[in-house]
Amino acid sequence: MTLIFPLLSLFIWLPIIGGIGLLTLKNKNQESLSRGLALIIALISLGLCIPLIVGFDSGTAAMQWREQMPWIASLGIHYALGVDGFSVPLIVLTCFMTLLVVLASMVSVKDRIQQYLAAFLIMQGLMCGAFVALDAILFYTFWEAMLVPMFLIIGMWGGKNRIYATIKFFLYTFLGSVLLLIAIIYLNITARKMGLAYDQVFNILAFHNLPLSLIEQKWLFIAFLIAFAVKIPMFPVHTWLPDAHVEAPTGGSVILAAILLKMGGYGFLRFILPITPDASFTFATGIIGLSLIAIVYIALVTLVQTDMKKLIAYSSISHMGFVTLGLFIVFGILLSSKDPSSAVIGIDGAMVQMISHGFVSAALFLCVGVLYDRMHSRQIKDFGGVVNTMPAFAAFFMLFALANVGLPGTSGFVGEFLVILGAFKAQFWLAVLAGTTLILGASYTLWMVKRVVFGAVGSVAVGSLKDLNPIEIMMFVLLGLAILWLGLWPAPLLELMHASSNHLIEQLMQSKL
Repeated sequence: MTLIFPLLSLFIWLPIIGGIGLLTLKNKNQESLSRGLALIIALISLGLCIPLIVGFDSGTAAMQWREQMPWIASLGIHYALGVDGFSVPLIVLTCFMTLLVVLASMVSVKDRIQQYLAAFLIMQGLMCGAFVALDAILFYTFWEAMLVPMFLIIGMWGGKNRIYATIKFFLYTFLGSVLLLIAIIYLNITARKMGLAYDQVFNILAFHNLPLSLIEQKWLFIAFLIAFAVKIPMFPVHTWLPDAHVEAPTGGSVILAAILLKMGGYGFLRFILPITPDASFTFATGIIGLSLIAIVYIALVTLVQTDMKKLIAYSSISHMGFVTLGLFIVFGILLSSKDPSSAVIGIDGAMVQMISHGFVSAALFLCVGVLYDRMHSRQIKDFGGVVNTMPAFAAFFMLFALANVGLPGTSGFVGEFLVILGAFKAQFWLAVLAGTTLILGASYTLWMVKRVVFGAVGSVAVGSLKDLNPIEIMMFVLLGLAILWLGLWPAPLLELMHASSNHLIEQLMQSKL
């Protein structure tokens, strides 16, 4: 769709301007006013998803709702925006999660609420910007800028070791960002040598068509891989995530798990696979190996965790391993199958897993936040028998735990099932190893639920717990409906990204050598 209305710019600038506006409020009722305005902005942003989806043509892989104007014209840098079947679901997820974070802050955040809500709104706009940017420098700008609000959220509202967690978070992401910029600059130089028009020399879609030797592709692949692997995060560059999750406030953990980790997966779809298809094929076995380590080994690490938040953080690493596995088993399917279209299952599975993980991880972190607000502890040993005092909470917690396990009928089942099915088409043993996470996932998740929720009341503190308030019920109902909707009827999501998935498979089949 060509530009009729600057819808994508609204996704970026409405929350950013709104967040800056919150910081300028000086009123005796500024806290309640900040909460109200943040809620309105979050609702409007989510409402904008309706025309985005309704006006989106799922029958084409072309970029839609495009906007373009010169930004730094002398360098060929443009303010270029557009969405396809990969971008739209992630934008909707971003807006939905920001709304939940604003709702959660109504009851859980008392300190510097203005700055807290402003940080999340600004980060929402920057994350949407990364998902819609078609200019590589614009993408890089949003990619880097979104780290600042998260850095502040962990540093200002985090736990006692928040400084350590924020520095570790910064160092890991900074290394990846430097390599990402180097790769973009190299592609720009190559585009100029090829004589591309000035408005194409930083265009991501133009980068997809650049002729690159295998050596060039390999170096670009490594640079992009480090940048995006840190974000997912892949083994072995995952160690920053548990620390960041444990120290972050509940809202920070929700956005970190539900959205920021998906930036890495999106980077694979938008940069690595279409720009370096031959190098991706060359390194596919290694990436599949790292993905299986994340799925199996990290699941074993998760089994021994005693902190609920850290357990869910490690669980996220294991589940995100399915994303990279799904993306790279495509090459095995293409080699073994006579029907190239069957490889789409890997791409579809990876995308569904990203969206599902956003719902489920956010729900689990919010559950831990609800308990922490009441008990000021995340240690599993401090709980027991929560169902006796918080039956409504226990019902929601059980639903979200079963989704994390991958129970059929929940969103957690669909993505993992598609990836495992794709793994069967590639190589049987890949599916066997990937399938172990279903057993291990059930082990650590149900083990946590058993000790926290069921049994006799574990302490006087647990016996005095109060059940969910109306705002918390609203949050969990919304998440529960999203998880069940995707689990029972994934067709709309699959249809939305079908053309983009097929186009990516076509790109992977066309060697640049």
